[in-house]
Amino acid sequence: MILRDMLGGFLALFIAVASAGQTHHYKLGPLQIDDPWSRATVSAAPNGVVYLTIKNTSTAPDKLIDVASPVSDQAQVHDMKVEGDVSQMWLVGSVELPPGRTVTLAPNGLHIMLLGLKKPLEAAQTFPVTLTFEKAGSITIDVPVEPLGATGPSQGS
Repeated sequence: MILRDMLGGFLALFIAVASAGQTHHYKLGPLQIDDPWSRATVSAAPNGVVYLTIKNTSTAPDKLIDVASPVSDQAQVHDMKVEGDVSQMWLVGSVELPPGRTVTLAPNGLHIMLLGLKKPLEAAQTFPVTLTFEKAGSITIDVPVEPLGATGPSQGS
């Protein structure tokens, strides 16, 4: 009985440590970038997407002004909306990061579009994305790829 309880406690500790190792949180000055993720693509898909949240803990505004990744020919920030049966998507020049606010790049809204994928994105892989901010500078983050059809980052991230 004691041995079983000890094994259960050890297993719970192992799961907690393993989950903590899967987190994807980054800090660049006053900016906190959390939970980046992407979705696997089919082999013929020319484009992919990246989602994440950016929290500006500063008292001054900043802007996301550029994105880049070696997995695609080009990366851009896009926004989209769905009205009825019609979805519209457009290029966004920069993303305002108001002081003390969190901006979320998520499905059916702001997102990073990877144009001209060099090869399909496969579930469980990670790839780098460089985010450039007007004031905070640049940071390269690792983006985990979730399975095809995923609607958010997996648990533990």
